[in-house]
Amino acid sequence: MARQLNQMQDWARETRLTQARVVVLATLMLVVMVGLLYRYFYLQIVQNETFRAQSDRNRIAVRAVAPTRGVIVDREGRLLAENLPSFTLALTPERISNLEETLVELTELLDLSEDDIALFSETRRRTRPLSPVPLKYRLSESERAMLAVNKHRFEGMSILTELTRNYPEGALLGHAIGYVGRIGKDDIAPADTEWYRGITHIGKVGLEAYYEPLLRGELGVSQIETNARGVDLRVVDRIEPTPGAELKLHLDAELQRIAAEALGDMRGAVVAVDTLSGGVLAAYSNPGYDPNKFVNGISFGDYALLRDSRDAPLLNRVIQGQYPPASTVKPMLGLAGLNRGVIDIETLIADPGYYTLPGDDRRYRDWILRIRGTGHSEFMNLRDSIAQSCDVYFYELANRLGIDALSASLYDFGIGSLTGIDLPSEKRGILPSAEWKREAIGSSWYGGETLIVGIGQGYMLATPLQLAVATSALAMRGTAYKPQLVASVAGEVVTPEPLLSVSAPSEYWDEVFAGMVDTVFAPRGTAAGMRRGLNYTVAGKTGTAQVVGIAQDATYDEESLSEYQRNHGWFIAFAPVEAPKIAIAILTENSGGGSSAYPVARSMLDYWMTRHES
Repeated sequence: MARQLNQMQDWARETRLTQARVVVLATLMLVVMVGLLYRYFYLQIVQNETFRAQSDRNRIAVRAVAPTRGVIVDREGRLLAENLPSFTLALTPERISNLEETLVELTELLDLSEDDIALFSETRRRTRPLSPVPLKYRLSESERAMLAVNKHRFEGMSILTELTRNYPEGALLGHAIGYVGRIGKDDIAPADTEWYRGITHIGKVGLEAYYEPLLRGELGVSQIETNARGVDLRVVDRIEPTPGAELKLHLDAELQRIAAEALGDMRGAVVAVDTLSGGVLAAYSNPGYDPNKFVNGISFGDYALLRDSRDAPLLNRVIQGQYPPASTVKPMLGLAGLNRGVIDIETLIADPGYYTLPGDDRRYRDWILRIRGTGHSEFMNLRDSIAQSCDVYFYELANRLGIDALSASLYDFGIGSLTGIDLPSEKRGILPSAEWKREAIGSSWYGGETLIVGIGQGYMLATPLQLAVATSALAMRGTAYKPQLVASVAGEVVTPEPLLSVSAPSEYWDEVFAGMVDTVFAPRGTAAGMRRGLNYTVAGKTGTAQVVGIAQDATYDEESLSEYQRNHGWFIAFAPVEAPKIAIAILTENSGGGSSAYPVARSMLDYWMTRHES
């Protein structure tokens, strides 16, 4: 009996224990189920958009769509930089089993150069996986036909149709327009990387570089469905890119062409500006280069020819060439002398053909001395000294002014200062003074150096653009605007900005103008050779910049000098005198003198004045 009672008690206890276990297990299962249901709810409902996006990223490729680059036109709407359809051979390395062998076979088929292969390798390093890498640009029709016939031989090969930058005028506007080129590792800052996703080219020099943010446009976006191998299936969505802005220039391509033809084979630079706005009407540097060669990568050999040429075709002489301005500064210094009271309109200075400083027997010769054996005349006034370019008069004027006043006066005309033109890499030249010499050379200033600066020689250097702007300031009686190539951006006119302001009484301007007019129209004017047949008024000034020093007792003999040691020629001018519209500066390198420069100005002025007779 007791045994049966114990068995019943054990069974009851085990039943309670089992029931407790069932309850615990059921509770745990309930908790787990609730947790699973919550997790399911969280993943499917709360995080639905997040995981859908992640799923899409595995299936949808988001790619940048490059915008069409803005075109550049001249003042008459002529295309100077455009985008043309072009065919490019590209390879996708990940889909080629033997890339090296493929390149060898394509080289035999298309006669690829080492430069083509090198550029392909460089571009491949910057290209994302499974993307086509350009190998040869601008395929000809025969090359495309040959590749179509042999397509079965080359896996991973494709022919891409894209827009390629083209410069119709070639070297004529190479320095002004500049060019675009393939983006290199140093071309964009890390912060700007997003702007260039999908873009292969960037402005390198000239207007293409200066206005890069405007010409580039804004990226679009394309969502493309791909399969597991990354092959494109279809376009899911697309946001169109915003094209770059059109730039319309002040520049006249025909005036530029006339300048180039008139300059011929001479090295030099030509600048013409609109006196009423500062608009640059012509900006030609010779020799130049064809910017089209740079667009998709110039060959190493072609670049070496440009880089190593003694004629420096890569130098934009308009803004980077720095030369002694010579006698072109004489009208500015004449005005300064009148303004500062060291001379007046009637002042006469003796001209024996040379000048000496008190207590110094060194003779500072006038250029006329070697021709006539004497000076221009027994006495010279300011008007005749400008017209005949009398050095003796300006030696005395410089001595009276002193170097600091002389330097300050030329500074007012923009000499030694950046003009602020809308081009990169402009040079400022050198405007010497006593302080400049102490800082730059570490020595004192001497009186004889003042005389030399008084005729635009010595340490002083100026760019052709600076002299064109200074000439504009002369033409407009003291007012000049910042030189500007671009007249409008996407149809919005660029407002002219004042740059220079020089004050002087009207009679002083009249006297300086009279000297510059006589330069062209007086029988003894140094540019009298251009006056024949002129039916409009011109004010001008020649200049001859000495390249090598001539000893005190020696005579300049052009025939005994090498070409690169011969004098440079200058000519500045504006027209018409009564209501100036155009100011010009011409530089001819190692041409012998200013007589080589003014014929270029005559050709340009004839064209411009004929077109703007009203």
